[in-house]
Amino acid sequence: MRIDIISIVPQILESPFQASILQRSISKGIVEIHIHDLRDYAKNNYKSVDDYQYGGGAGMVLAIEPIDKCISKLKSKRNYDEIIYMAPDGERLNQSIANKFSLYKNLIILCGHYKGVDQRVRDHLITHEISIGDYVLSGGELAAAVLCDSIIRLIPGVIGDETSALTDSFQDNLLAPPIYTRPRTYKSWDVPELLFSGNFPKIHKWREKEALKATKKKRPDLLK
Repeated sequence: MRIDIISIVPQILESPFQASILQRSISKGIVEIHIHDLRDYAKNNYKSVDDYQYGGGAGMVLAIEPIDKCISKLKSKRNYDEIIYMAPDGERLNQSIANKFSLYKNLIILCGHYKGVDQRVRDHLITHEISIGDYVLSGGELAAAVLCDSIIRLIPGVIGDETSALTDSFQDNLLAPPIYTRPRTYKSWDVPELLFSGNFPKIHKWREKEALKATKKKRPDLLK
């Protein structure tokens, strides 16, 4: 998979891809991450890519021309499955979306900044808008990193035990059941005895029951 990320502050995106699972996926050649500085597509010497709103109002807006130039250049070299804009009013990211995107070959992610982008970018250049929650960030970079992490960890070969991702919360519209590790007893807090029984069918049923219980308590909306 190849992911191209467009940003006016590419430095923010350096760290998330230099450690842990994301870094290993890049080292293995499973994923390519290319970060593009939108200011490289500015037409003036000041590298300005934003301007005032027509009609007045607070906040600067990312202009359409440099965004269009960058996306057009990328599209001239390969086909993209989706061109995504990270926006607080986009579709809420969930596991189903991450699963779908993980099957794609090429993605572009556009990070907004300031007040956002010229609406014509959203109307004519973007194919999917994604939000990671009902709140506003200073820019779309951190949201883009979240989206990338949720996608990349699902690609075969990225996680050592590929079945691990299949048992995560939300994969079957249930939260994950409780998990335990050593020591067996700590401060008189015990691990459920069933988990030492070796009876895996019973353990599986217990986990299903606990997952349902957790979902009813914490996220009953998932059961609707």
